[in-house]
Amino acid sequence: MKLMTKTVAACALALAFGAQAQAAPATEPLKMRWEVLRNEFPTADGRGRTKARLSMTATRGQPLPAKGWSLYFNCMDDVVTGPLAGNLQLEQVVGGSLFRVRPTAGFKGLPAGRTLNVDYYYPSMLTTMSRAPVGPYLVFDAAPDVAYAITDFQQQLPTRPEQLKRPAGRHDLVTVQDTYRRNARAEVLPFSALPPVFPTPLELKAGSGRVQLARAPQVISGPGLQYETAYARELFARYLPQGDASRTPVPLRLRIGMVDGQSSPEAYELTVSSDDGINIVGNTAAGVARGLQSLHDLLPLPSNAAQIDLPELDVIDAPRFAYRGFQLDVARNFQPKAVVLKTLDLMAAYKLNKLHFHLTDDEGWRLEIAGLPELTSIGAVRGHSTKEGQRLPPTYGSGPRADDPHGSGYYTRADYVEILRYAAARHIEVIPEIEMPGHARAAVKAMEACYHRMQAAGEEGADKYLLNDFDDRSVYRSPQEYTDHVLNPGLESSYAFVEQVVAQVAALHREAGVPLKTMHMGGDELPHGAWERSPVSQALMQREKLASTADLWDYFYNRVDGILRKHGMFASGWEEMGARRSAQDGAQQLPNPRFTQRGFSLYVWNNTPGNEDFAYRLANAGYDIVLAPVTNMYLDMATNPNPEEPGVNWGAYVDLDTVFDFQPYGPALTEAGRRHIRGIEATLFSETIRDVGRLDYLMMPRLLAVAERAWAPDPALAAASHRAAWSGFVNVLGQRVLPRLDLERGDVQYRIAPPGMAVEGGKVLVNHILPGLTLRYTTDGSVPTVQSKAVTGPISARGVIQAAAFDRNGRSGLVARIVNR
Repeated sequence: MKLMTKTVAACALALAFGAQAQAAPATEPLKMRWEVLRNEFPTADGRGRTKARLSMTATRGQPLPAKGWSLYFNCMDDVVTGPLAGNLQLEQVVGGSLFRVRPTAGFKGLPAGRTLNVDYYYPSMLTTMSRAPVGPYLVFDAAPDVAYAITDFQQQLPTRPEQLKRPAGRHDLVTVQDTYRRNARAEVLPFSALPPVFPTPLELKAGSGRVQLARAPQVISGPGLQYETAYARELFARYLPQGDASRTPVPLRLRIGMVDGQSSPEAYELTVSSDDGINIVGNTAAGVARGLQSLHDLLPLPSNAAQIDLPELDVIDAPRFAYRGFQLDVARNFQPKAVVLKTLDLMAAYKLNKLHFHLTDDEGWRLEIAGLPELTSIGAVRGHSTKEGQRLPPTYGSGPRADDPHGSGYYTRADYVEILRYAAARHIEVIPEIEMPGHARAAVKAMEACYHRMQAAGEEGADKYLLNDFDDRSVYRSPQEYTDHVLNPGLESSYAFVEQVVAQVAALHREAGVPLKTMHMGGDELPHGAWERSPVSQALMQREKLASTADLWDYFYNRVDGILRKHGMFASGWEEMGARRSAQDGAQQLPNPRFTQRGFSLYVWNNTPGNEDFAYRLANAGYDIVLAPVTNMYLDMATNPNPEEPGVNWGAYVDLDTVFDFQPYGPALTEAGRRHIRGIEATLFSETIRDVGRLDYLMMPRLLAVAERAWAPDPALAAASHRAAWSGFVNVLGQRVLPRLDLERGDVQYRIAPPGMAVEGGKVLVNHILPGLTLRYTTDGSVPTVQSKAVTGPISARGVIQAAAFDRNGRSGLVARIVNR
């Protein structure tokens, strides 16, 4: 009787919640917090491990029953599943990052107002908050399709010694003294000594005079410069909105013509002269556009001044690399069109010219494709469901709701055409990426749902675009824990799918008036074991006399390359697309000789230990290479190991100087190989990006170091020369580039680093990586605000001193703290 009473009560509770469908109940059933209990090492495998705690509190009036519920959450890395203390079970729900805690026999329930601590382990040490659980929600068995997002969820930053414990030399925390010493590597320069143009131009000759603009200049432009003309007029309308109509306007001439000694289509010459006004000549319209950005740099920071003084000068400039890219991932967490357009504006401002658009992955398909509606009706939607084929599961904290704006979402064809035209006007090439054969779960599940829908309706051709072999018994697991996410090369329908997608994307580019030269066709992280027990793949291997799945890989990309060539494109992809594994050492990658003459462009991300020179070996073998090294150019990596820094750390920690110091040309490059280095690209995967503020924080200002390194030559390796180059770079950012961004846009929440602090001679010294930002401090234990005292020199106060940097709009960065005894 007692058991029946508990069951009825549990069902009644679930049904009461269930009556509200997926809307949030009036009172959430739980509130939660999470914390690290301690890091433990050494362990048998030498990696250490972390013990963590989820604390669940049942809200008053709503007890958690003894049975019939599951608590779901995402966790980006593996956790130790199995029985937990207190008669609970921790399980992985599907491949990927979805886990759940549920009660087992003997669990007594949780009375209202009481807290239950759920302790569990990570199999390796947790050193960044990216591995904390996110997106928790509760589901009752009596209403399994009704889920309740838990929004009262706090993640506690580790602060205690046992939480921060690390093996010596691994993931060491960065102290304020460390930061002070690192910041001191640069000199503080006067504003007048700073290069006036960013990125650093090839050649700049300063004149002796200045040119006064009392009104907007008269823009005189040649043919083919409609966008550049409009941009120039809009720019000066902002700076000189009124102007003195009695003064003759200075001419601003824009023209396409040959720039002496420069062959790059983006080369330009900018002259500012009191005799001849302002002239910009570019080898192409793109060159004129880059020259206009440099003219923009010459303008003073926005003010209410009635006139503008420009320095006389002559700039001859051209980029070091033809490819200067940024990869934006909108598959893991979606970003709306407005964010993409904002990103393109930032890229144009700093003379980047390639948007690598990561549109698809396991966790989302983000582009409408004609004839394949399930790609977006299912592959672009994440949320809780017990029904197979309805939507993708919650991932990366997207939670249970199908209308979550980052878990779900896609670009319509009209959206994509608008993005293409917006980019083209700024001379930025959009390179769409369609991930395959791995990282394709969104497509695989969408096409499986399409198959079942058509089959149930009795329609012919249900398997026309099917991507998976239902009889495949291959055993594999991807780095993201998926076991069902791979296109099958043995199915002819896989190639029909690729053909349809390529044809439709190409058609969108034609509609936009932007020819598609290449598509990025993925190629990374195909897990070992894929295809090995697929009957259709094995049959194909027998027909084609393929000896191994490595040969099957070559067959697949030979077909994909043929499809692209049919549409007038060359193939791009991650480095694995042009690699083979060594027969002697499965971990060693070798250049694949079969594709070296195909014109493949490979994006090389893996420069981790053992692979440092693989990009150069591929280039030496004849592949065109875009350098996107994880240890220098992955902007989703945390800046450092401190818990407050967002981002992941599986590849490296990437600070501003980590990007700036990247040397694109390695000693392993031959002269022929050097000619195959097309350029460099920053990469930003979006696993941890749930809002645009986080996107801004991870992207900027590190993207500015990418822009400098891609446009300007490397600084000399000699210590004095490097110090001068680094000093110039950080001073330009802190005194010119970022203040302009603050005052002109104000919507870019870039990372404001914490100050460095040190105690010397009984006084506190404070500095910052970006000279020019305002530093403020407190001595009473409060957090610094814009009303706090400015740092003007050594601080003699005793006790706890806290300091922070502020941008031109009063936004504060991370707070630093030191004790002066």
